[in-house]
Formats: sequence, C-alpha cells, structure tokens
Amino acid sequence: MLEALDVSAVRRWSVAALDALTLHRQEIDDLNVFPVPDGDTGTNLVLTMTSAYDMLRADRAVPDAAAAVGLMARGAVLGARGNSGVIASQVLRGMAEALNDPVAATCAQPKPAPPAAVACPVKAAVPGISAVARGCDGPAVRAAVERAAERAWSAVAEPVEGTMLSVAKGAAVAVAAVAAGRANGAEGLGEVVRAAARGAAEALAETPRQLPALARAGVVDAGGLGLVVLLDALVGVVTGDEVTPSRLRRAARDRRVLETARERGSPEFDYEVQYLLGADEAAVATLREDLSGLGDSLVVVGTGAGLWNVHVHVNDVGAAIEAGVRAGRPHRITVTRFADQQARKPAVPAGAGPGLAAGSAGPAQRTAPAGVRSGVAVVAVAPGEGVADLFEGEGVLVVDGGPTHNPSTTEVLEAIEGSAAAEVVVLPNSSATTGVANAAAEQARAGGIEVAVVPTRSAVQGLAAVAVHDGSRRFGDDVIAMAEAAAATRWAEVTVAGRDALTMAGPCRAGDVLGLADGDVVLIGQSVEGVARDLLDRLLAIGGELVTVILGAGAGEGLGTAVERHVLARYPAVEVTVYQGGQPHYPLLLGVE
Repeated sequence: MLEALDVSAVRRWSVAALDALTLHRQEIDDLNVFPVPDGDTGTNLVLTMTSAYDMLRADRAVPDAAAAVGLMARGAVLGARGNSGVIASQVLRGMAEALNDPVAATCAQPKPAPPAAVACPVKAAVPGISAVARGCDGPAVRAAVERAAERAWSAVAEPVEGTMLSVAKGAAVAVAAVAAGRANGAEGLGEVVRAAARGAAEALAETPRQLPALARAGVVDAGGLGLVVLLDALVGVVTGDEVTPSRLRRAARDRRVLETARERGSPEFDYEVQYLLGADEAAVATLREDLSGLGDSLVVVGTGAGLWNVHVHVNDVGAAIEAGVRAGRPHRITVTRFADQQARKPAVPAGAGPGLAAGSAGPAQRTAPAGVRSGVAVVAVAPGEGVADLFEGEGVLVVDGGPTHNPSTTEVLEAIEGSAAAEVVVLPNSSATTGVANAAAEQARAGGIEVAVVPTRSAVQGLAAVAVHDGSRRFGDDVIAMAEAAAATRWAEVTVAGRDALTMAGPCRAGDVLGLADGDVVLIGQSVEGVARDLLDRLLAIGGELVTVILGAGAGEGLGTAVERHVLARYPAVEVTVYQGGQPHYPLLLGVE
C-alpha cells in the first residue's frame, strides 16, 4: 500500500488507465445508443489517454508526482478527442492544479455560483474541507479529486446531472466524507482513492435516474463509466490489489431503444450569446443580475486575472451585450440563433458528454510570435476531400475530421498556429468537435492569438459562415456575421442506421435510411433518394431561397441530379447547388438558406 504517489506510481497509473480503457473501450462505445455513425466515447477516451501517456513517457526527468500528473493533463488536453475526452482532460488538469498548489485549490475558495437548475455541485457538496499539502499523500490527493470535479463542472456551458460531471462530483463527495471523519490531514492515500472510486461508481449507477434518456435506453452514462475506469486503475496502483470488473457492469441494454439529448436552445429564447469579459467581481455580480432578467441558461465563469466567460440564452442580443459593456470590456463575442425545434431535449447527449464552455483551458502555455502575425484566418474541420476542397477554395485552412474520426485538440491548434494570422475563426462543423475546438482556441489565446469559435454543427453551416466572411471588417463584427449566417442555415443529413434503435420518428433497424434535421432523426425510409426528397420538403415548407446539396462517398450515381430535379419541379424559385463532398457515412448533407 502506497502512502504517497511518486513519479513511478503516476507512470504506472498512466499505463494502467490506458490499458483499462482499452480493455473496456467497446463496452463504453456500446453505451452510445444513437444509430448514426459518430465518434464513440470509449474510443475518444482511449485516444485522449494515449496522448496523456505519451506525454509523460517522453519526459524522463520529471521531478515529482505533481509534475507527472501535470504532464498527463497537458497531454490529455492536447490530444483530447470528442467532448468527453476534453472533459477527462479537465479532470486531470484539476488534479494537477491541486497537487501543485493544494491550498489554492481548496473547495472553500469562492467561485461563481452554477445555474439554479444544477445548483450545488462540488462546493456545496463538500463544505468546510481545507486542503493540507504533504506531498502527494492522502490529503493532497483528496484535494486533487475535489478540484478535478470543480474544474470539470466549471468547464461546461450548461451542466447537466446524469453525465460524467455527476460521476466526478460523486468521487469528490466521497473523499470529502472520508476527510470529515478523520482529524484534519489524517486520511490515508489508499482510503482516499478507494473512496473516490466507490463514490464515482455509486454516482454512475444513479445516472439513469438523473437523465431520462439513459433510463429509457437502459444504460449508464458512457463518459461517467470511463471516469470510473480511470479511478479504478488508480486504486490498483495505490493498493496493489486487482480491481474486479464487477462494478463496471451496466444496466441491461435494449438495442431497440434510442433517445439522445442534443444541445438545444431554450424554448423561450432564440439566441445564445457568449463573450469574454474583463471586469472585477463587483461588476460581474451586477452583470449576473442584469442577465438573469434577460434570459436563462446563464453561466459566468472566472478564467483568472479578472477575465470571465459569459454565456446566456436571450431574445434581446443587444441588451445582453450592452450589459457586458456596462460591466467591463466584452470581446470575442459570439451569437448563435437556435433553429426552430418541434421538440426540446436535455442539453447533453447521453454517453457523449456535455459541450464545453469557450473558457475551458488546458495547462499548456504556448508562445506564438505575435509580432509577426497579421490578418485574419479561418480554420474549418472537414469530413471529406470534396468538402475540404470547397473550404480551401475559399482560402480556409482545413483540419481533417468527421463522424468516427474526431480531430484532436493538437490538430486544431496546429492549424490555428500555422495560419500566421493574428485573428482566427474556427468552424468545428460538428457538435462532437466543438469542445475540442474550444480547447484548442484557449491554448492559442494563451500564445497571444485572438481566436473565436463559431459553433457550426454541419459543414453546410460552415460554408454559409465562410460565404459572409470578410477579413477587412472588425474581427468581432465579422465573427457575429459568420455566426448569424450559420445559425440561419437549416441543415439536414441522410445516413444509414448502424444499429437498431428507437428514434423520434419511431423504431429503426440497422440498414434503414435515416433523415436527420438539426441532429434529430425525423424520417425513416428504405431509399436515400426517397428520404432526401421528403427531408427537403420538410425543410422548404417554411421557405428558403438556396439549397446546398453535398454528395457523400456513398451517394449513388444520379442522386444529385434526382434531388436537384425534385427541388426545381416543386420549388421553381429556389436555387440548387450540388457539390461532390466525398464525406463518409453520410450520402447527403443538405442546407437551406
């Protein structure tokens, strides 16, 4: 039984964690009940932890355990894949922060209050616990687990219970309870890590009762299961015991069930406003009151040195920005108009992890040659060669990525830094890539590059944003124009179901053709052309002037012509543009403006 972590123990943990995630990757991937191809959580976590392991392995002169965890965190941030991978990187980052400065990382430190809907998370759940540093022993690791949960919650734009966040909080509550039952600083390392793993496993078991989507599917949260695997690996390293896999068993799976919660706007409010704000705490307190009266889903997160990340859903965009002007200096402003939805769902996809706030940052600090940077660049994630060619034809720098192949933070960051531009717009073009894009943007900002992420969820939205891009405009105005163009583009996809599931449109079987609008399955059919026609009729029922059709690698011969003829016959005033995109898994991407 170890009394404290040393460098060797942290190295063994990085190996054990990667091995355990690799062993359970398929189990975690299987928790994704959405029938369309996507980057699965288990695979993303394995790739993220591989980067963490590689970063630590490459440095043979690590001075102590805290520095070793810091290297793992840095590697995880730079190699993060998917939103759950980014969340895992934030957990490691929080641990590294606490181990390097446990007293500063105590949960007693004042933090902005979370939204009322998820009020309590970590501070309220572990009150009165002070961090005592004695190397990487029990008290230090306890503080690290608490800080990890706090960091994860603060990184999320709209935290939701029943996700990876709840599992992190469960671990923090459990270690705080151990400390509360001992004289201050008397808890042992083995006791702490066992409590963390036990609390996480118990919280994981509760996720189906917290998120209805999980209950209907008969599964636990996939990202949460990944976090349990990581903590179990730490228990094995500290205690020397072989961790039994029984706690990893999930609820029985009904493969016919599908219910996924995609991020949506509020039913009452049509716009999402986000910006960074330079202001003092008193001004921010007033800002919270002002924004609370304007809308909902308000999150104001401090990022250090008087800088705050502000997020709110409103109808009056101008008033939300003016409130920021009164409080201080808002910049990096983004505005997203939510597409009209017939059904509203919880904000975090089951098994995919919540979306990250733009203020999420990793530990790595980069230095960019700001003096030689100039102009504006656009970086876009593209799912196929043809789509990449479309973006590159407009002068956009491209990062390869799409369904089942999410790019890493490093890949997006390299594109930003390689642009030589002082100001960069990033188009993730997928919900699964938004967290990675935000993490890369924050890394680039630390090096002096002005970066804005326009939360495009499809390549057609990205193309609409590029169409209005004007590098001669003031950067903030250009970003707003691009965001508005993207939000005004209704988008849809045609794909083939990879598994049996229950969708919003009814049950589907593997091999059925699915029509998705704004990420939700709305049509099920037997032919790509038939589903495409019906999908376009739905999109054009409320009007439109331009239809963009991007043909994928699986598009049959003549499909583009058939779709174009259908639109021109029924909607003669609508212009149709057909491109060869070559994207995998999706025979058609559709956009209506």
